[in-house]
Amino acid sequence: MISNKAKYAFRALLAIAAEPQGQALTSAEISRRHAIPHKFLEQILLELKRAGILESRRGKSGGYVMLRPADTISFGEVLRLFEGPLAPLPCLSRNSYRRCEDCENEARCTIRREFAKAYDASRQVLDSRTIGDALDNPAAAPLVAEERRAS
Repeated sequence: MISNKAKYAFRALLAIAAEPQGQALTSAEISRRHAIPHKFLEQILLELKRAGILESRRGKSGGYVMLRPADTISFGEVLRLFEGPLAPLPCLSRNSYRRCEDCENEARCTIRREFAKAYDASRQVLDSRTIGDALDNPAAAPLVAEERRAS
């Protein structure tokens, strides 16, 4: 299960990416449209900015814009940013590998082998699907249009 922080990050990214290119969206507007606590959202947006995904602009037409194209930002990248390693076992993690304390033999570990299959499948989906893919989904178009009308 993902945290609210990660879920709110995805909502914010989808909202910002849905705006016409170069048009900024304020944190207050994102908060209002998506019922995200404003102070919490500001922390999330700062993390996305530090990660090089968003850019902030000051002034009358200020707010947040995409720093990178939405089709270069995978769900896996964002999820790792907010949740850390996605591996269900430490011995499966590529970036935070550590041997399980009670493991006698990784190569023969049935638990590791079975969870590796599930992890590989989910990682493949999360790393291949992008924010742009989600916006290109025709089923999502009415939701984006509805959110714009609400603003």
